[in-house]
Amino acid sequence: MGRPALRACSCFPLFAIRYSLFASPTKHQALDCPMATPDDLFAFLGQLGIAHPTVHHPPLFTVEESRTLRGQIPGGHTKNLFLKDKKGSLFLVTALEDAVIELKSLHRRLGASGRFSFGSPEQLRAVLGVEPGAVTPLAAMNDAALQVTVVLDQALMAHAVINCHPLRNTMTTSLAREDLVRFLAATGHPPRIEAVAEPAAS
Repeated sequence: MGRPALRACSCFPLFAIRYSLFASPTKHQALDCPMATPDDLFAFLGQLGIAHPTVHHPPLFTVEESRTLRGQIPGGHTKNLFLKDKKGSLFLVTALEDAVIELKSLHRRLGASGRFSFGSPEQLRAVLGVEPGAVTPLAAMNDAALQVTVVLDQALMAHAVINCHPLRNTMTTSLAREDLVRFLAATGHPPRIEAVAEPAAS
């Protein structure tokens, strides 16, 4: 049985591109199809049977703005780091919005090749199809070439509900943590769950 369809293209019927359980998508597929929209994302979540309540709000670019403008949304709120190591391998690290992450040592925790640096906005757009300020684990659906390793922080996974931008920073979507993992696996990005954040000071 194949995976659920990953996304719609303007040039194909809805969910025309499908992922086999036994064949990885190609870079050609990634280049031929436009990046997913929030509506494509919501349709894919619906196909997976994943509830995805979503709140609209003004654009959010920082954690401080998010806390001020998003309103009262229960669950764990996220920040996301789009990183590359010395060999160019890409990582998307998702943690709680107030997590302290030590970039100088994070590569050792994740077994990466040398220290991390931030991926450029151009690379972010090309690989994950989102703008800075809208980075989200839900953008994994745009990485058809499977270039990105998705890492979820252990502390984040203590929350039953996890809140992410649905590819745009004018909305917040709430997913059950198990459903976030299931979604990522369905896109070909089964997440690594690692202790990424520094322990809270006592």
